[in-house]
Amino acid sequence: MTDQPWTAICRVDDIPRAGARRVARAGATAVALFRTDDDQIFALLDRCPHKGGPLSQGIVFGHAVACPLHNWSIALADGQARAPDSGCAARFAVKVEDGIVMLDASELRHHARDAGVIAIAATGGD
Repeated sequence: MTDQPWTAICRVDDIPRAGARRVARAGATAVALFRTDDDQIFALLDRCPHKGGPLSQGIVFGHAVACPLHNWSIALADGQARAPDSGCAARFAVKVEDGIVMLDASELRHHARDAGVIAIAATGGD
């Protein structure tokens, strides 16, 4: 990643282990922050690539989240749906410093602004 301004969102401890926290964005789909059992933090657009379900309401297991609507498994590292499903939720750059979770300020403003955007690089059926 390049040197970019970061926006402090919350403390790591504000996100439950194997859970999520939703970050609202004005005029855009929210971002979902995920914390794994091993305390890694990931950020994806809060929209499943299948039917638009809120990933922040899904069940986190390992380094994936199960969409609450149709149980699609989405990899947290890259937003890719696991086979046999296909699709991708937009990923957001995230970093943690001194226990504070931060997102790239520019991405928060501009990345995946259209709720229909679901296939952006950079972590089946009904």
